[in-house]
Amino acid sequence: MAKKVEYSVEDKLRALYDLQLVHSRIDKLRNVRGELPLEVQDLEDEISGLTVRLEKINNEIKDLENLIKEKLNKIEESKAMIKKYNEQQKNVRNNRAFESLSKEIEYQELEIEYSEKQINELKAQIEQKGDSLSEITELKNNRNGHLKHKKDELDAIMKETEKEESSLIKKSTEFESKIDESLLNSYKKIRSSVRNGLAVVPVERGASAGSFFVIPPQVQLDIASRKKLITDEHSGRILVDKDLAEEEGLKMEGIFSSI
Repeated sequence: MAKKVEYSVEDKLRALYDLQLVHSRIDKLRNVRGELPLEVQDLEDEISGLTVRLEKINNEIKDLENLIKEKLNKIEESKAMIKKYNEQQKNVRNNRAFESLSKEIEYQELEIEYSEKQINELKAQIEQKGDSLSEITELKNNRNGHLKHKKDELDAIMKETEKEESSLIKKSTEFESKIDESLLNSYKKIRSSVRNGLAVVPVERGASAGSFFVIPPQVQLDIASRKKLITDEHSGRILVDKDLAEEEGLKMEGIFSSI
């Protein structure tokens, strides 16, 4: 049976800080590509909306064109009626019948004039919608080009970061093995409760990193002795001394550069 390795408090502090550096780097990788999928999704949603607008305008133009056809048919019907009434006028035997036919002819001529006016108005609407169609099509083409660029960028980042992230996750497992379960759970709990994911921070200028609360001198000495785990009473973060942080930072930079 393999003997369980016992780690000193300093070993645990170093492992915790190393783990924090690994997790911070993973967070950074995910944040970089995490914004891109949202941008891609926003562009896809916008393009989808533009496609719906284009379809709607095309349908409206078709409806207007059908109305023009109806008006043209009505004009042809009115012309046919005028021709019919003109023929009938040649055979009437009294002025009353002639005048009645003349009024019918005049009415059909007014119908033709009104239909032509409507056709011109419909054509103007089609032209206006055609302008909108061109503008939206240009905007959609522009967004499609932007989307392709963002997707290419995201694909490149995914290829670049997936390998590094996978290696970092393996490295984090290695550091976790040096930390007992209860301490590791405490670390994860702290990390999930703070905005920037920093559960282990160094003491800088007499305060924990990112904090304005001064740590008493005696507590600073206890932290520097690395004999026990000390947390910031204000944020709950685990504290390490500046020298340890710098040493582990340099070590981890070498590991990161080799991944």
